[in-house]
Amino acid sequence: MVESDSDTNTSSNCNVTDDRLKNGVGSKELELKNISAPINSNSRSDFAQLTLEASHIKEKSLKDPEKGHNLKADFEEAIEHAGYGRFHYILLGICGLVSTSEEMDVISMSFILPSAQCDLSLNTQTKGWLNSIIFIGMMVGAYAWGSVADSLGRKKVLIVISVMNAMCIVASSFCQTYALFMVFRFLNGAALGGSGPVIWSYFAEFQPKSKRGSMLSFMAAFWTLGNLFVAGLAWLIIPSTIGLYTPYFIYNSWRIFLMVCSLPSFLVAALLLYLPESPKFLLAQGRNEEALAIFRGIFVTNTGKSKDLYPVKELLIDSKLQNELENTSKPIKGKYVTMLADIMDNSKQLFMSPIVKFTIISITINFTFHIGYYGLMMWFPELFNRFDEYARNHPGEEASVCEVTSYVVSSGSHSDSGVCSAKIPSTVFMESLITVASALPANILAVIGMDRLGRKFFLVFSTVSAGLCSAGMFFVYNKTHNLIVSAVFSGVISCGNAALDCLITEVFPTHLRATGVAISMVAARLGGIIGNVVIATLLDMYCPAPTFIVAFLLAGGGLMCLFLPNTTRTALS
Repeated sequence: MVESDSDTNTSSNCNVTDDRLKNGVGSKELELKNISAPINSNSRSDFAQLTLEASHIKEKSLKDPEKGHNLKADFEEAIEHAGYGRFHYILLGICGLVSTSEEMDVISMSFILPSAQCDLSLNTQTKGWLNSIIFIGMMVGAYAWGSVADSLGRKKVLIVISVMNAMCIVASSFCQTYALFMVFRFLNGAALGGSGPVIWSYFAEFQPKSKRGSMLSFMAAFWTLGNLFVAGLAWLIIPSTIGLYTPYFIYNSWRIFLMVCSLPSFLVAALLLYLPESPKFLLAQGRNEEALAIFRGIFVTNTGKSKDLYPVKELLIDSKLQNELENTSKPIKGKYVTMLADIMDNSKQLFMSPIVKFTIISITINFTFHIGYYGLMMWFPELFNRFDEYARNHPGEEASVCEVTSYVVSSGSHSDSGVCSAKIPSTVFMESLITVASALPANILAVIGMDRLGRKFFLVFSTVSAGLCSAGMFFVYNKTHNLIVSAVFSGVISCGNAALDCLITEVFPTHLRATGVAISMVAARLGGIIGNVVIATLLDMYCPAPTFIVAFLLAGGGLMCLFLPNTTRTALS
């Protein structure tokens, strides 16, 4: 049969199109409109099939770096294309060490209180203030450092913080008076105040949404490692008699312990030099090419391939980020004037709709959570020491926390007539080590389940369980009971700490993240201050009150997370 002209034209055009596909030109739109001849009913299905194949080849080629096609992508797509591997594990190790050093510095004070009570002439109230002064410094530092990090960058701020932190710890170890020791602990806290909000924002901004929950939980596990390291070091160093003793200067074991605790901060300051700035921060500043270069570097580290094979060639900016860039691009004279203007503007935006709801809830949760967390955790070594003192003087007798406290205050080492003893049995530090070690299984559970069960589940479960443990402290009658309740409290509160860090980090948009987390941390530090001062006062004056107050605040505050949006497996805003 002789083909018609239209059939011939159609067949010819089909062959041309098929050749285009075979030659790999499917990444471009097929110009079907150039086909001038009419298409009969028999060939329509062929063209439909060819169009589908062309669309498929186009989509595949855009995602395949081996083909060399350009791909435009937003942040979430860009970080996904960079792969997940060696870079992220190095990042976890260094950022985790920052978190470890921070917790070592915060919790170290609780371990030196029993030993330093003679050198610094401490009583229960001054111990409470010594525990609290670092939180006062952190409350001041958190807001300032977080805002600076949103203006100048995460990495630079973290390096400065780490060096300042380490130097303050070293200086405090040489202090011979209570007043001077308080000054350096305050400065130490001012440095540490920026470490928490900045390191969490920095770490989260390198994570794809599918991995973010589990990796942030891993970060929280390093917080537990900090507790373990500091408890282990206290057990090894403080009970010993090493040190320098002269009539005018004393540098004894608890001071050496502080010096050793400063070493991780010096180390992380050096390691941070090898990490890049946050690409999310750079995008928020309009520095797209710098962000793209960092993505290429991550791709090379994770895959071992050439940076030219990274498929993303252009980074897209969403409408919200575009508005931010337009606002921040308005000229303001002077670098420091710009920074102060950014700080004020970021703070103002946190208390404007629709962010104000998240800000108020995150402040409240952090406040109540940390009254319980630090209010009890910082006093565990002191409680263990009081139980040990009571047991030495009343062998075989059982007593509640309140009875033990009453004895120590009225007749024991804390009384005016009591003999001050700086010799603390190693069992006190062993019990503290067991308590913080119990958080490890909880951290593993959080890592496994954070992206499955969600942040809210872990936070509610943790705060309610920790509240029950706090109330249960009133009913313990010996050292063993006290150790069991303390260990369970440490475990469940660690789950909550991981969930809270994830939730608060994710709920704020990028350009406000460090500032938002910082303000939440200010509330957390205020909770730590009140928890330590109030518990120190009520523990001696009206013992039953602290345990039930903490129980109520923990459970009530944790339930407020139900009013926050679900951030599990969602993109960072």
